[in-house]
This record gives sequence, structure tokens and C-alpha cells, in this order.
Amino acid sequence: MADAFKLLINPETVAHTARHLRRAWRGFDAERFSAIALDGQDGLEFKARAHRLADALLATLPEDFDRACGVLETALAPPLALDADGEPVGLQGAQPQGVSGWALWGAGEWVARAGLGEPERALLCLREITQRFTAEFAIRPFIAQRPEAVFPVLERWTGDSSAHVRRLVSEGSRPRLPWGLRLQALVVDPAPTLPLLHALQNDGSAYVRRSVANHLNDIAKDHPELVASWVREHRVGASAAREALLRHASRGLIKAGHAPTLAAWGLAHGLDGGATLKLTPAKVVVGGSLRLDATLRSRARTAQALVVDYAVHHVKANGSASPKVFKGWKLDLAPGETRALGKAHSLREVTTRRLYPGRHRVELLVNGVAVAEAAFDLSA
Repeated sequence: MADAFKLLINPETVAHTARHLRRAWRGFDAERFSAIALDGQDGLEFKARAHRLADALLATLPEDFDRACGVLETALAPPLALDADGEPVGLQGAQPQGVSGWALWGAGEWVARAGLGEPERALLCLREITQRFTAEFAIRPFIAQRPEAVFPVLERWTGDSSAHVRRLVSEGSRPRLPWGLRLQALVVDPAPTLPLLHALQNDGSAYVRRSVANHLNDIAKDHPELVASWVREHRVGASAAREALLRHASRGLIKAGHAPTLAAWGLAHGLDGGATLKLTPAKVVVGGSLRLDATLRSRARTAQALVVDYAVHHVKANGSASPKVFKGWKLDLAPGETRALGKAHSLREVTTRRLYPGRHRVELLVNGVAVAEAAFDLSA
């Protein structure tokens, strides 16, 4: 997988980029650009390949930053189209009409290196880049180092005609964007981004709304009460789209059983009744699959709105255990009803989780409260 990912920037990517930069500026030294971008590329992983592209741009674009941005912008492919739901079409693929796709990760890195002294011009260039790929990583050094210049622009961009640009407002300013520079000031105090999220949470593009949800989920990791309050306030009169956004935004807090968030969703009470959990087989090898069968029995006189998840307490290398919550079911349990639930759980290793042999405990969680548990033995 890692090898395949790094190959997204390859000699063809470099040649395609050089060709269109030469089209945009006849004086562009395509040979020097290619030599720098390809130097040692075989031994580089993806991010290093993108940074090597940025090195090549620094060495070959005009020294005047405004002029250099103009060359790059002229070389770009047309903006990516959006489907009926406002989702981008062909987000990662290169387009024959100009520079696009993964090469623009390197172009964004160039803007971040060369443009910190001219943030207004740099942001205009990132506005163009994000319409062909994304500039969510490249904009973060500007937010961290030049917030006074960036936030007024982000506020204007909440009304931009391009969904790509509106998404950049939310995605680029996420406090804990995966793979991105952590915006520690916003981790501590997310207040500067809240007006932006408020302006975008009813956006007509699902692409933008999903980013707002992920941004709020980031905030919830450090300020759960703020997000619980946000959900409670903005559920009032919410459309179906905003309701879905708020649900996605609070997913981590719901899994964690955060009481104010559960209350905001009408899930403040645990199960009024009983529950059982059965795991089969009792012994599983890494790479296999586990079957979870749960039964819920209501003793209530009214229907119960329930979110049913489960936590697997993974054994770590030192023998201790660490719980990981997985999504299960969302249901309404009728008065006196008995409901059977079943699910297969994969025990294949993934890049973010290594599995170790040992006895693993599984808890059934209803509205964040453990109501039943069972265990299985995992072997190599």
C-alpha cells in the first residue's frame, strides 16, 4: 500500500507538470525542473516526493512571487466539476488540460514556503489550487503564522461561488487535520473558526457540510461541552441535511458516552431493560472474523431511542488493554420488545492498529453505557 501511494507522484507526473509550466511561460527551464524533481525519487516516499516538487518549483519559477503565482495559475487545469450533491468529480486524477491532481500537493508546499511574506497573494493562489485538488495542508502555515491576514479572507470565502473554496475554509482551519500541521492555537481556543462553521453548516454542498462536521468533531476532542452545546442549539429547526451534519459531528462524543451530547440527541437515559452479548467463535486467529450477537429486552412502557455500539478492549504489546469503540446500530426499541442484533467484526490488522494475542473483552454499549460483555481469545 505504501509503495502504491508514493507512486501517485512519478516521472509522468513530473513531465506533465513541466510541460504545462512551459506552456504557461516560455522561459521555464523544464529540464532543470525535472532533474530536481526526479533526483532520488525512487527512494522517496510520497510526502518527500511532493516536497521535492516544491524544491523544483522554488528553483525554476520566477523570483518575483506574484509573477511566479501567475505562471502556476496559468498552467492549472480547469476547476474540478461537482456532481448534483456538490461532490467533486475526479478529485485526485490528473487532467490533460493542465496541472492538477497529486502534483498540486507539491505546488501548495511551494506556496507555503515562498509566500509567507505575501499572504494576500499566496491565498489567491491557494484559492485556485484548491479548485483543482486541495489546499487544506498548504494554508495551515499561513493560519498559524499570519492569522490576522488569513481569517478575514476565510470569512469572505464562506460566500464564495466555488464549493471547493468554501470547503477550504473549514477543512484548512481544522485544529487537528490528519496529516496536516496541528494548529495548536485553535486546539486551545477554537473561537476564531466558530463563525466560519456557523456560516457553512447549511451549505448546499455535501462536500462542504462533511468538512464542517469533521471540523466540529476535531473540536470535540478538546472541547466536548462546546460541541454538545452546539448540537443542542443547532438541532432546533434543523433541516435533514443539518441534522445529518450534527450527527456526524458528534459521533465521537456519542461513542464515548458523553452525557451532555447524548442528552442533546435525546439519548440521556440508558437501556430500561436487559441485554446479553454472545461472541462466536470463542477463539479467533488474527485475520479472522468474530460474530457478535446481542439481544435487548425492554421493560419500559414507552419506546426507547437507542444508540448501540461496542467496545473491543484490544490487548497491547505490554499485556495491558486499550478499548476501541465501533459503531453498531441506531434503533427505537418498542415497549416490551425483544430485539436481536447481529454483526461480523473483522480482526484483520490495519495500518493504524496492530493486533496482539491474548484475551480480548468486548462490551456492549447502549447510549454510552456498558450493559453486557463477553470475551474471546485471539491468537497469532
